[in-house]
Amino acid sequence: MEAATTTAPRPAQRAPEPRLPPTPPLPRPIQTAIWSRQARRMLYACQDRYGDAFRIRIAYEGDWILLADPAAIKQVFTGDPKVFHAGEGNEILAPLLGRNSLLVLDEKRHMSQRRLLLPPFHGERMQAYGETMAGIAAREIATWPAGEPYELRPRMQAMTLDIILRTVFGVGEAEAAKLADLREALRDFLDMTTNPRFLLPMLAVGPNRLRRFAAFRRRIERVDALIYREIAERRRAEDVAERDDVLSMMIGATHEDGSPMSDEEMRDELLTLLVAGHETTATSLAWAVERLARHPEKLERLRAEVEAGGEDYLTATIQETLRLRPVISIVLRKLTEPVRIAGYDLPAGVSVAPCIYLVHRNPEVYPEPEAFRPERFLETPPGTYTWIPFGGGVRRCLGASFAQFEMTVVLRELVRRWQIRPADPRPERIFRRAITETPRHNARVVLG
Repeated sequence: MEAATTTAPRPAQRAPEPRLPPTPPLPRPIQTAIWSRQARRMLYACQDRYGDAFRIRIAYEGDWILLADPAAIKQVFTGDPKVFHAGEGNEILAPLLGRNSLLVLDEKRHMSQRRLLLPPFHGERMQAYGETMAGIAAREIATWPAGEPYELRPRMQAMTLDIILRTVFGVGEAEAAKLADLREALRDFLDMTTNPRFLLPMLAVGPNRLRRFAAFRRRIERVDALIYREIAERRRAEDVAERDDVLSMMIGATHEDGSPMSDEEMRDELLTLLVAGHETTATSLAWAVERLARHPEKLERLRAEVEAGGEDYLTATIQETLRLRPVISIVLRKLTEPVRIAGYDLPAGVSVAPCIYLVHRNPEVYPEPEAFRPERFLETPPGTYTWIPFGGGVRRCLGASFAQFEMTVVLRELVRRWQIRPADPRPERIFRRAITETPRHNARVVLG
């Protein structure tokens, strides 16, 4: 009879030790300073040295894991929103936009707020804004001077601001004094918060201390007073149910439990739509004209299509502009749990950052990636994880369709009205303005 044998218990398996991607051998403050002014150069240098996954260290933000491989980007965008927190990754925006902003919310609160805000930015309700957009664009474009160098980006900002005030705030041309007050206050606020000299001090002191600065406090309090005035007046309006602007829609919206949106929620979402929707669209329009002016054969092809009533090449032109000149370089997700991605075991607390700029320049996806070729999108539609100017997944920009529709309307009106050539044949360099990437000379052209 054989003796009984015993099996020694196996040791408990340990979780893999966190292993972070490589990072430049520079202190955090130096990396932060480089990122705030030379983000593209930093991205190129790191990818050349470390590959498609690397780490940068940012003051008050912790560690960012930059990802340029489409497979890793897909993992982030399709991952569990409870693990990949976009709102927490955007925490730096909370002092600017408010704690109820869609951009800084996560999980259930984010989905609830997104459900309330989605209808005006898609389908028939969005299309109904087309006539308003075209009217504003036609009136603005008709005032531009001919035969002299002219910076288009400030005028695009004025145009898209008026579109926001009409479609989102519901303020009409008949309310001239109110329009003037809102334009001035919002432009003053945006000029400060998009100033490249604003970002580094904000990171140096921490975003939560911004209200200690009198200049910032004065501007945000003025904007708040005007927004709350609009909310109060709209609540009292007898025709609020018949109006089609976004603010009126918010007044009538209810959460899943039947409760209405609070004034604070509406304020934060209105400011978010203004900052995220107006400034970015104006910059993308400026880039589209800057690129077209230096490619006259493509501009003429676009003009011929518009005059014939077509839209395919116009759509492709917008897609190529957003690929080649995305307004922002990255999107962020903060990890709430450890995740293995791109071959690294990442701990909770770090942020993963799909890199818009680098994946848009992947030569395996986009041959001649630095070339402006709208035709590429006539041949192959944009990829879900390789064309990401609006992010992706359940956090894809709420206003993506609205922004592209607005660009379509404005560019159509522009090429119908004017011949366009560059004031200087040399391409305009990319200039970092806070977190956005703009034309260095504001898209200077000569109209004729």
